[in-house]
Amino acid sequence: MSSPPESGPTLDAASPLPPEIEAADEPTRVPLAIEDWATVIIMGLLACITFANVLVRYFTDSSFAWTEEFSVFLMILLAMVAGSAAVARDRHIRIEYFADSGSIGRRKRLAQFGALMVAALFFLIAALSVRVVWDDYRFEETSPGIGVPQWWYSVWLPIVCFAIGLRAVGLFIRRSRERRVEDARE
Repeated sequence: MSSPPESGPTLDAASPLPPEIEAADEPTRVPLAIEDWATVIIMGLLACITFANVLVRYFTDSSFAWTEEFSVFLMILLAMVAGSAAVARDRHIRIEYFADSGSIGRRKRLAQFGALMVAALFFLIAALSVRVVWDDYRFEETSPGIGVPQWWYSVWLPIVCFAIGLRAVGLFIRRSRERRVEDARE
């Protein structure tokens, strides 16, 4: 039986994690458990709402009117929260051919550039969506399904986009520190 290497595998900023440490997270200032627990709570709510609606439909031949609208909102929120977790863990979508080719320095620079572009995009979406929320509030828009104020749903877009932008800035800072440490070793 062979023994594991003493130092363990080294993590590259832009390469995928080896299967044996796939679940390992980099240390972050803001705990990643926030997104993990939000995901669990949202998934639990979706499961409960869907199950309740199935039971009501089965026994009464009608359904709760609010479940579809609320489920769609929760699925969108789930995608946004999962996007935040993906950015924080540096697991967001990228073109592997470019991200994994070249020297380690090039890959780290590309990882930094990618983090900056993600931050810029989501800060822009957050800023522009504030106007959408304001318009929903000011014009007293209501949701089409159950007639609640539309801003109850749309207010989460700038909040979560801003959080994703902050996670991308944190990723950029972590990648910059890694480059400085590597440059100091050379």
